[in-house]
Amino acid sequence: MVVAVELGCEKIGDGGNRGSSSGTSELGPDCKTISQPNEYPTGTIYEYTVKDVKGKDVNLSMYRGKVLVIVNVASQCGLTDENYTEFNQLYQKYKDKGLEILAFPCNQFAAQEPGSNEQIQEFACTRFKTAFPIFNKIEVNGFNTAPLYKFLKLGKWGFFDDDIQWNFAKFLVDQQGKPVGRYYPTTSPLSLQVIGSLMNTVRCKGVNPRVHAPRQIH
Repeated sequence: MVVAVELGCEKIGDGGNRGSSSGTSELGPDCKTISQPNEYPTGTIYEYTVKDVKGKDVNLSMYRGKVLVIVNVASQCGLTDENYTEFNQLYQKYKDKGLEILAFPCNQFAAQEPGSNEQIQEFACTRFKTAFPIFNKIEVNGFNTAPLYKFLKLGKWGFFDDDIQWNFAKFLVDQQGKPVGRYYPTTSPLSLQVIGSLMNTVRCKGVNPRVHAPRQIH
């Protein structure tokens, strides 16, 4: 059965809250390597069902065999323009080779994603011509954390705390549905060189692309 997923501008087929008000001190140390899990969570993301921007259920097993970047997005953040622009470039480069970018709006960080799902989709479509999927607004920290993010944060992520630090934190998931990397919000999407390697392997461990050090954001 073909499942339609709402995108920024089109549809495709199969294929207690916590947040910082400043975002500057919780983005992490001045690091130069990806954080890979010392211990992988049991299970895969394929066990989870999320809602798309229209509120329809989407079982993540439809992305089996794909390399995924999962990111919490916001429309009014100082990182918004860079991330949406570069994610679009990344998606255009790799979408035909097996990459999908799954964007989950979240309003937990300085209330920088206040709009409705429809407004968020309209913003991504009209301003950035976004073609990757935009999903239902969720919470990524606290009591109401979405089950998918509870799973993603189960990995022993080295220098990361469990909580998401800010908008545009990034998780890399391999073709087996396992989280294999976590990146700071200030990491440029175009710096994720490991994605190209993952396109040609079933499982990638020990590849350390450079990431950008945290910087001041608003």
